[in-house]
Amino acid sequence: MTASAEVIERVRALRKALHYHSYRYYVLDDPEISDATYDALFNQLKALEAEYPELITSDSPTQRVGGVAKTTFRRVRHPRPMLSLGNVFSVGELRAWRERLWKMLPPGSQVSYVAEPKIDGLTVVLHYENGHFALGATRGDGEVGEEISANLRTMHQLPLRIPVDAAMGAPPARLVVRGEAYVSVADFEAFNAAQIAKGERTYANPRNFAAGSLRQLDPRISAQRPLRLWVYQVVLQEGGKLVTSQWEALAYLQQLGFPTNPANKLFPDEKFDQLEHYCVAWGAERKRLPYEVDGLVIKVNDLVQQERLGAVAKDPRWAIAYKYPAEEAVTKLLDIEVSVGRTGVLTPKAILEPVQVGGVIVRNATLHNADYIAEKDIRVGDTVVVRRAGEVIPQVVRPLPELRTGSEKVWQMPEHCPVCGSPVLRPPGEVAYYCVNISCPAQLIRSVEHFASRGAMDIRGVGGRQAKLFVEKGLLHDVADIFYLQRDVLLAMEGYQEKRVDNLLSAIEAAKNRPLYRLFTALQMKFVGPTTAQLLVAHYPSVDALRQAKQEELEAIPGIGPKVASSIVSWFQEKHNLHLLHKLARAGVRMSEPHKASPPAEQVVAGMTFVLTGTLPHLTRNDAKALIVKNGGKVTNRVSAKTTYIVVGASPGSKASQAAQFGVPALDETGLLALLGESLPPT
Repeated sequence: MTASAEVIERVRALRKALHYHSYRYYVLDDPEISDATYDALFNQLKALEAEYPELITSDSPTQRVGGVAKTTFRRVRHPRPMLSLGNVFSVGELRAWRERLWKMLPPGSQVSYVAEPKIDGLTVVLHYENGHFALGATRGDGEVGEEISANLRTMHQLPLRIPVDAAMGAPPARLVVRGEAYVSVADFEAFNAAQIAKGERTYANPRNFAAGSLRQLDPRISAQRPLRLWVYQVVLQEGGKLVTSQWEALAYLQQLGFPTNPANKLFPDEKFDQLEHYCVAWGAERKRLPYEVDGLVIKVNDLVQQERLGAVAKDPRWAIAYKYPAEEAVTKLLDIEVSVGRTGVLTPKAILEPVQVGGVIVRNATLHNADYIAEKDIRVGDTVVVRRAGEVIPQVVRPLPELRTGSEKVWQMPEHCPVCGSPVLRPPGEVAYYCVNISCPAQLIRSVEHFASRGAMDIRGVGGRQAKLFVEKGLLHDVADIFYLQRDVLLAMEGYQEKRVDNLLSAIEAAKNRPLYRLFTALQMKFVGPTTAQLLVAHYPSVDALRQAKQEELEAIPGIGPKVASSIVSWFQEKHNLHLLHKLARAGVRMSEPHKASPPAEQVVAGMTFVLTGTLPHLTRNDAKALIVKNGGKVTNRVSAKTTYIVVGASPGSKASQAAQFGVPALDETGLLALLGESLPPT
């Protein structure tokens, strides 16, 4: 049934009203209608959209939560770099920053500054197209972030459509803004209290809670979290009101309907002393706020001056973070324990005489790594200074050697894993020490998950949850035990009916005949991923051949450096790993290629650059990359005029349109294989 003009107008009016009242409630904290009235309007809209689904739009209030969980996050390149900030910790350093600015600006420049609270949350980048929320991403490394649009939609403070007030006129054709997602202290404490009552996981601090809530693969989980938002920067604007300063930008953002912090303040240069006093006073004031702040951000107000000042490295010259020294305490270092992470990294941890730091009792603290302990000359029994880094994570800052009695002991990293007793390896050029035993109980769950993953042995039905269950039930003591799982044992487990067990056992049986490079990838030799594994198979067509390879032979292979070679040799020297290989061979897992895959005489795509986007019908992303590299090509993540080909699969991202703009020719999977002269690898 087609919607009448009257229904269409009613839907439009309901959406407009709900957007407005959401803004009044969540942003201004000044509702004009009761919750019951809002719910009634919302339900009317929901009913009409259910009857006329063709009227549903992405910016409808009913679409804040929905959809299915993702399997991963898409990476998004920001339109401009999301710069980090340099820090100052005193009024003197703040004055020195100001003096540097004056030296770079023309004489007689009129300068003013905007002071903004530095919210301790997760930076988010929000994209709007013609007033509609189109995309949201994390900051990531400043150049590329992760798309979390569905999760951001669940935040009621985030406007799905701008401007909220129609009197503002037409929105910018394109607007990209930067803000901070956070959780209030009260909401954080209430959430943790509820988790404790249910016997479930708690979070260490509001910042981690906010980040974890927005990086959920299922947006329905994000919707249940008390996330809030402050927006503070216009990153990119095409059309709309012209703004020439940061202060105008903040006002414009507020008019559009974004939440901006009421504590933002403007200071002319002639009142710089007032700015200094404000920074000092804020150190005490911030502790009374309902959210966590770790300083103030001071920005040059004029946008033209900002452009003139530019940036050094990844820090803008026109902005600085005024931060407050973390609270410190003095206590006794009773012992140093070593924990083994899921990837085998050994991490030293300080066991402290309990001490209060910033209102929290601290008993353990990080010591980072063995080099940190040696450089600081930290000894067991020392009196040490402890700081809450970022006012959250306790760390040992330094010892007080003047208080030593002579009974203190110099500490060294153990030579054997404290969990399984295997030798400990420190790869050349790294600070980390590793347990080399892939079957170490501390690593086993993660090892099983990796071994069965799509890029490795591709055993469907064995993911992270199943790996944890099988290990905890005592069914797996190493990854080879996957091939020894018994049907009757699985059937006796809750949730494992006949069809599920049969499917799992069929997947396990199929995995026995995977190509050798997949086994090399699955074995978790450090630095050996699918591409390196392909190189290894080209020179060593069996596990036994690779086991006998010398380090200098491996280093002679193009693409295999000293670190990779050392890691491979060390892996095969560990008796637990040799026992694992024996079990795999006994289970019938393919341990060699039928014929030696010699390195190609001609590198058919040497010097060519490829970009991959979308899902290919048969090749995984790693498979395609390995084939391209094997034939002399290079794979990058960024499309440019220098890109030779873009390989396009199903549901491609924005890279496909970018490639079209540059005139880059596109290939599908069949075209790629034809160009390389390759066939599909066996599965």
